[in-house]
Amino acid sequence: MSTLDEMEMPTLTFDPAPVPEEKAPVVPVQEEKAKLDDSMLNDKERQMVESFAKQIDIRNTNGILQYGAGTQKKMADFSEKALENVKTKDLGSVGDMLSNVVTELKSFDAQEEEKGFFSFLKKPVDKITTMKTKYEKVENNVEKICTALENHQTQLMKDVAMLDHMYEQNLLYFKELSMYILAGKKKLEEVQEGQLKELLTKAQASGLAEDAQAARDLEAMCGRFEKKVHDLELTRMISIQTAPQIRLVQNNDTVMVEKIQSTIVNTIPLWKSQMVLALGVAHSAQAAAAQRKVTDMTNELLKKNADTLKMATLETARESERGIVDMETLKATNESLISTLDEVMQIQQEGRQKRQEAEAEMQRLENELKQKLLQVR
Repeated sequence: MSTLDEMEMPTLTFDPAPVPEEKAPVVPVQEEKAKLDDSMLNDKERQMVESFAKQIDIRNTNGILQYGAGTQKKMADFSEKALENVKTKDLGSVGDMLSNVVTELKSFDAQEEEKGFFSFLKKPVDKITTMKTKYEKVENNVEKICTALENHQTQLMKDVAMLDHMYEQNLLYFKELSMYILAGKKKLEEVQEGQLKELLTKAQASGLAEDAQAARDLEAMCGRFEKKVHDLELTRMISIQTAPQIRLVQNNDTVMVEKIQSTIVNTIPLWKSQMVLALGVAHSAQAAAAQRKVTDMTNELLKKNADTLKMATLETARESERGIVDMETLKATNESLISTLDEVMQIQQEGRQKRQEAEAEMQRLENELKQKLLQVR
């Protein structure tokens, strides 16, 4: 990890706006507390402040106007760049994509079953085919969203590195401004306690107008320079406020990168695993249903065969124990024969009786005829 000493060294100059060199993004250092003393500076930077303070000419109006202006200009450009980064940062689209992933995954319910009057006509294979078709559709949509998310993740990671660089630059500008302020205050204190007091003492002692004017001029220049140092302190405060803003944006980017990564490496693979399990369960259920049907059919067949065998065995046993002629048949035959004999005997008796009656009638008729014949003589 880089340290502040390995970063770009702060520079102090009277030039209005030096052009900074482009630096590659580096790992950020921990933010230091802003203090208006030299405890935040290393020995080399303290020597730079001391040396620069000696070069300050408060009587140089143009120099005073340009004092710290270069760093202020860089700070203004930097703040504008940071603001632009925040304004153009649209994490809503990434959030929408993550929501779309959840919506797509929820749209597929492996346990969903078709209901309705004709649902029982559906074969089990139809359900599995429907599941596979729906899975492929959802998978295609999810893959497209994941591709877009990966592109956003790459851009966000670049933004995080860029924000690291911005944080480093802001820290550098903060230190430069602090060094300008320290050098300015040292010079101001030196002039106010030295030259200004001498001129005031001289003016009071001499009573000359030119001495008084010289004292007033230097006092006015000290006032202008003090205002300039105050302006630098305001710019330094902007730098202090910019640091947490950069970290806030960077943290938002990092959170989105983590969410995207979690979705890609955790949520999607987990969903695919659950899909494989769901299809496996569906296949197992289908196989179990088929096996159940085979078992039911086998049991039914065994029952029917047992019933048929029972009936056939009983019929065979009955037939085997049955005589050639049943007793009922013999009784019926015997009764029929007896009845026939009785009827024959009755008919014979009636015939004899009728013959006897006919014989007697013929005898009567013959006698009656003989009587008539005798009478005819």
